[in-house]
Formats: sequence, C-alpha cells, structure tokens
Amino acid sequence: MDLALLRTFVAVHRAGSFTRAAALLGLSQPAVTSQIRTLERQIGRPLFHRRARGVTPTAVGDELAHKAAPHLDALLRITEAEREAAGALRTLHLAGPPEFLCLRVLPALAPLVGQGHTLRTVLRNGAQEALDGLAAGHHDLVVTTARPRGGLFGTTALCDEEHVLVAAPYWAALIDTDRLRETGPAALDGIPLVEVHETLPLVARYWAAVFETRPGTRPDAATVVAPDLRAVLECVRAGAGLAVLPRYLCQDALDRGQIVALLEPPVPPLRTWFLVVRTGSLALAHLARAHDRLVRAAAHW
Repeated sequence: MDLALLRTFVAVHRAGSFTRAAALLGLSQPAVTSQIRTLERQIGRPLFHRRARGVTPTAVGDELAHKAAPHLDALLRITEAEREAAGALRTLHLAGPPEFLCLRVLPALAPLVGQGHTLRTVLRNGAQEALDGLAAGHHDLVVTTARPRGGLFGTTALCDEEHVLVAAPYWAALIDTDRLRETGPAALDGIPLVEVHETLPLVARYWAAVFETRPGTRPDAATVVAPDLRAVLECVRAGAGLAVLPRYLCQDALDRGQIVALLEPPVPPLRTWFLVVRTGSLALAHLARAHDRLVRAAAHW
C-alpha cells in the first residue's frame, strides 16, 4: 500500500477535514480528496462519512488509523533523527497569551536555542484563534487555558494558576477586610477596577468562585482596561485601583509590599494551563524535546 496515501489518510483522520489536512500536508484539497478516494478503492470500503462540516471516520477508517498511525509516526521519528544528525536547524513556532509566554514558556525553552533550535512566537490572547492557527499548521505548540476538543489535538495539563485580589497599600488601608469576608464585594464599592477587557473576565471568575456573585455590569465598571496583565499589574502598583492577577505574575510585588492581597480565601480560584500540539506531531524530535522541557519546568511553577 502506498505510504503517501496512508500519510494523507492519517492526516485527514486526525484533522477531521480534507481542507485542514490539505493545509497541513501542503497539498491542494482536490489532491487530498483524490488520494482518499484511491485508498478507499484499494480497500474496497469507505473510510469517512462526508458531513456538512468536515468528515468523520467509519469503523473501517478508525481501525485503519489505529493500525497505521503509530508506524507512520515511527517513520517520521527516524527521518527527524537523521535530519538532526545532519545538523539541520529546526524552528519551533509557539503561540499563547503574552504574559505566560514571556514569563514562563520562553525562559523554560531558552536553553534549546543552544541545541540547534530557533524560536518564533505569536502573542495571542484569544484561545480559539491560537488553536485555529495550530490546526492550520501555523503554530507547533500552543499554551492556553481552554482545553480543546476533538482528535486533532493532543493536550497536556501544565499547571494551575492561582488568582489573587490585589490593590496598592493606599486602597487596602481603606477596605474593611472583615466586612469584605462577611459581605463580599459590597465592601469594595467605590474602588476602581483594572482589567484586561471590558467584560471583566478575571474579576468575574474571582467573584463567582469566592463571592458566588457577579461583578457590576455598568459600562464604566473597569476604570482602566489594558489587554496585558503586566500593564494591569503596573497600574495597580501605581494606585489605579484593584485587580485580580495570577500569583506568579504579582508575587514579587506582594513580597516587596508594593501591592497587598485583599483576601486569602480558603480555596483560592484556580485556572489550569494546557499545552496543546497537533496529534502525532510529537514524533518530531525538536517538538517532543520542547514539550518535555515545558512539562518538567511546569512542575515547579
């Protein structure tokens, strides 16, 4: 059986779409469709059900993928090992939110630069946009707080991120912490909010988890909106108001007394970070090496 046909078949099976598989393989969609039809004629059974949006495998298609994919991945690993032995440079394309990439991911991957890797990053706050780019082959690896669905992606939980309600010492001195514990966000009335978006995503998550309520939805609910958590931290440090921030980002400012944690709930709100690749792509040695390094580094985050 032609290995090129099997490679195309596995790509379609994983992508769930002729169009998406064509982009990943560098082929036209008609070429992919033709190859799948050829393989179906050789096997004598349909391999996919055609749907309005993409394709789903038949039982025969699932069985063939289960048998063929591991061997194709093994062949890819052999090819990649030969490329590395020949000294070929490999570029790793990353995507994710700017703060987490800059403060966590890139420092962890920096040692790979001395091992024949080059790194390219795309800073994206939108999880779906980053995952779409991964599906289309524009990125190799995505970090996100949204767990993707479907067989196209392989997902690994990296770490949990604790969120903290913080303000500058000036504002903290005006807040009755006992009242805050008893009555919730009513004790914060009149204090400006600093957020990454008008919809107050971090504040809303914290309010729901700790106070079991929602923040105000008035148009001016956020006095300062800055789409980068590092900018939010600097605004809070400068006294612009209160904010909800991940502890990894604000711990140094807390230790220095530049900002204050307004509340220490028994169970702090957490958000999980995921490391996402295309299924089968860990057969690529440079990608597997980066993936392993991030998983090991995350154990200490």
